[in-house]
Formats: sequence, structure tokens, C-alpha cells
Amino acid sequence: MNTFFSTLSGQAVSVVCRILFALIVFFIGRILVKKLLKMLAKGALLSRTDDAVKSFIQSFAYFGLYFLLAVIIVSILGVPMSSISALIASAGVAIGLAMQGGLSNLAGGIMLIIFKPFKLGDYIETCGITGTAREINLFYTVIVTPDNKRITVPNGNLMNATIIDYSAENLRRAEVIFTCARSEDPAKVQEIMLKTMEKIEKILPSPEPPFARLTGSTGDALEFTVRTWCTNADYLGVLYDLNQFITEALQKAGIQAPAMRILADA
Repeated sequence: MNTFFSTLSGQAVSVVCRILFALIVFFIGRILVKKLLKMLAKGALLSRTDDAVKSFIQSFAYFGLYFLLAVIIVSILGVPMSSISALIASAGVAIGLAMQGGLSNLAGGIMLIIFKPFKLGDYIETCGITGTAREINLFYTVIVTPDNKRITVPNGNLMNATIIDYSAENLRRAEVIFTCARSEDPAKVQEIMLKTMEKIEKILPSPEPPFARLTGSTGDALEFTVRTWCTNADYLGVLYDLNQFITEALQKAGIQAPAMRILADA
């Protein structure tokens, strides 16, 4: 009986020591993981990479390091490595079957990093969402809309969708339609529009000069299309200037019922 209790107490002490050692390793490991992630974020390797690649690598490193820490702790607790390997293999199969969508998102994230259909900070439209690409993680991409809503889009859906990148090119064409009463002289209206556009400094003379022509009509109105080129950064400002200055010029000239409709997405 004494031998039994002696053996039992020895095993209890061993288990308690393993648990205490595992806890120490856990807390020290967390500190090391955080320091390694900070070193990775500030390291020379990531400083030379694209922001999207940097975000993806940091996310991958975060999950990888914590997974390694978990394996070390389980090993310290006395679970045989063969059992851990078999458990990981079985769990991998089960998780793979249960998370086909997640694996699709992971593959989509890798494809986004490789082919780069857009960069972080670009203003894009995809999956019915328009906004600024803020983050590309392992499974999701974060898009912030102009009204500051944060939308998370699965990478798998994003990779299979059409992506419009409004920030990709240095120049953009602003295109709007103005209408006026059908009784007005088209040549006079066109001349007013072109002279007004000459006063807008942000309008560029190339790759095409400013355009204003009669392009359609309805039962009671004439439709004029106005097109002009500007830098991407000045796009919204040019749209607002076209609206305000041309409308004011038409009203000052006595043109009846001037109005504007934006064709291009703002």
C-alpha cells in the first residue's frame, strides 16, 4: 500500500511539474511570438515588399507561430509525438472537408498576392461593393466604403469576381450629360460649355481635348455630353466643377432648364 501511494504521489508531482512547465513555456512563448512578429513587421524583408504581401505574410506567421507553440506545449504535457502527428493528420483531413470554403479563401488570398489585381489603398468595385482596399488577410479582404463602413469579403469570392480598380491609372475621364430646353440653340449651348471648361484649371488638354456636343434629345429636352480628362486625384473635384460652373454659365446666359447627370462612377 505504501508503494502504491508513493508511486501515485510521484506521478502526481510529475504531472503537476509538467503542467507548471507547460504554463511557463506558454507565457514565455507568447512573449517570444509577439517579439518575433514585431521583428518581422519592422524587418528589412517586409520593408521591401508590397503592403498586401506584408499583411498576408504577417497573418500567416501569426497562425504558424501559435500553432508551433501549441504543439510544443502538448509535447511537454507528455503526449507522444506520434499521437500528435496522427491527430494533426486526422484533424487536417476533417478540417479540410469541413472547411472547403475556407481553403478556397486561402487559395484566393494566395492568388491575390501573386497576380495583384489591385493594391492596398486602391479604390475598387467588386462583389457589389465600392470602397478602398484596406487589408488582405489569409482568408478575407477588408474594404472600407466612402461612408466609412468596414466590409469583409471572402478571398475566394473576390478572386472569382470582376474587379474594377479606379486607382490603377494616373488619368481618368470625367463624363457627364447636361440637358436643356429643346427650344435652345445647340451651337450656343456647346460654345458656353467649352468656354466654361477652359476656366477649370484641373482639366487636362490631353490625351483628348475637352468635348461638348449634342448627343441626344427627348420630347422636351436636348442632351449634351461633356467629356474631359484629369488626373485620378482630381476626378471628383472636376466632376463638381463641371456641375457647378457649367450650370451657372448656362443659367447666366438664359438657357432654360439646365440640369446634369453623371455617367461615370464617382
